[in-house]
Amino acid sequence: MQRITKESFRENTGLGNEVGYYIFDYEPKYEMLVRDYVQFLKQKINGGNYGFTIKEFDLYEIMLELLETKGYLEKNFKMEQDKGSEFVFNATKKALRLTEKNDLIIQYIRDRVKKGDVVFITGVGKVWPIIRSHTVLNNLHQVLDEVPVVMFFPGVYDGLELVLFEEIKDDNYYRAFKLVERY
Repeated sequence: MQRITKESFRENTGLGNEVGYYIFDYEPKYEMLVRDYVQFLKQKINGGNYGFTIKEFDLYEIMLELLETKGYLEKNFKMEQDKGSEFVFNATKKALRLTEKNDLIIQYIRDRVKKGDVVFITGVGKVWPIIRSHTVLNNLHQVLDEVPVVMFFPGVYDGLELVLFEEIKDDNYYRAFKLVERY
């Protein structure tokens, strides 16, 4: 908490003018503790006098909301029964325009953030393999460059490689800083 409440963190100073993207990686077995701590931080910061707001974006919840809004959620359940999970994964990626210029997940986040916020990205493990963390970071990097972004990642990030659940190599991502060092 001390790090994110520092003004230098929120203003991205001391980073060589790099946009403040951070990965908080943790052992997947601590998922529930991390979720509880994120809620605690949001309540403490947003309810206090810290001069900024934490905006949490749970990728899984965003995906469900967007699919529901488009009328696709119930269709996906039926489609999965008829054609299998892999077919639904691909159809969902197309419906959400993932990796395209008008990616709906990225638009959703961008439209709800203002200068002075700190963005928390959660739900990475819940939404895999439909939405990939490196894709979100790469695409978000293009449209969100004035606020720090912290992705909560159930796995390992070594400054170059993202390994989800400490087993599945997601892809390389080198623009983010580790929020804290794991022992």
